[in-house]
Amino acid sequence: MTILIFSNIALWVVVLVQIAIIFALARQIGILFERVSPVGAMISDSGPEIGEAVPAMRLPNLNGAELPLGGPEGRAQLVFFLSTTCPICKALLPAIRSIRDDERGWLDVVLASDGREAAHRRLIEAEALDSFPYVLSPDLGMTFKVAKLPFAVLIGPDGRVRAKGLVNSREQLESLFTASETGIPSLQAAVASGRMTA
Repeated sequence: MTILIFSNIALWVVVLVQIAIIFALARQIGILFERVSPVGAMISDSGPEIGEAVPAMRLPNLNGAELPLGGPEGRAQLVFFLSTTCPICKALLPAIRSIRDDERGWLDVVLASDGREAAHRRLIEAEALDSFPYVLSPDLGMTFKVAKLPFAVLIGPDGRVRAKGLVNSREQLESLFTASETGIPSLQAAVASGRMTA
């Protein structure tokens, strides 16, 4: 009888300790979520600045006729710079496809790169990218001074840069739209300026 009472007491002690540990872990997770700031695209200071007009260009398109880029009186364009050897670029292609389908009412999505045409044609075939305008132009990358990939530029229908930056996730791609709508270039800038609390 004494052993049974002792084991029940020990069991309750263990249960109470576990409850305390679970409560402490839950509290720490809550604190962690509060401290983690939303992360948008990593803004680049090089290339045309936000609000600056994009030089009107006609670019070679591997999937069709020459593609006009920039210039006034057009549709908004999201230019996604990628590489055939960039695994993150490839991982983002489903998100790019989804964004194109979801935003087709006002936005054209353009894939852009440079390098050997044969490698890009293999990527187009492997990833079924033949429905996208696929620009192969070193001049375009130099215009926006793209140094790292994947990189995206959102051009407004007025031909001006609305947002741009290094993107590694769908959330960062969508942060370009938020930046365009709010006029705040990045979520990091919003937090830094005090317009958004961390």
